[in-house]
Amino acid sequence: MALQLPRDWRLRVERYQLVGARCARCGRFHFPSRPVCLQCGGQDLEPYRFKGRGEVYSHVTMYKAPAGFEQDIPYVVALVKLDEGPLVTAQITDVEPGDVQVGLPVEVVVRQWRQHGKDGPIVYGYKFRPRLIAR
Repeated sequence: MALQLPRDWRLRVERYQLVGARCARCGRFHFPSRPVCLQCGGQDLEPYRFKGRGEVYSHVTMYKAPAGFEQDIPYVVALVKLDEGPLVTAQITDVEPGDVQVGLPVEVVVRQWRQHGKDGPIVYGYKFRPRLIAR
């Protein structure tokens, strides 16, 4: 695995705080942030910190993993539809893979993504876990 520390440092706000963008012209939310709105073509996008709540839109259980993720097998990767609208690809944690279903309410958490070598820097980022629904 090539050392990607500069990229990891550059993306730390998106990964730790789930920051994307909101178009000032039409109000569409984007994650990750982008320079042009996909809906109206506007270029006035302002940073937006997502609330970090949503639901599982689609998911798959991984039984084989790319280098650096073998210790997590099996794990679930999902498309999470945030309450604000964007779809985010993320790992689902704190739940057995068989308990993940479409529509499962989830919330964002910051967890370890990977480590650069045995004694190298640890990279953290967002994952989602099931959330309790207040009654």
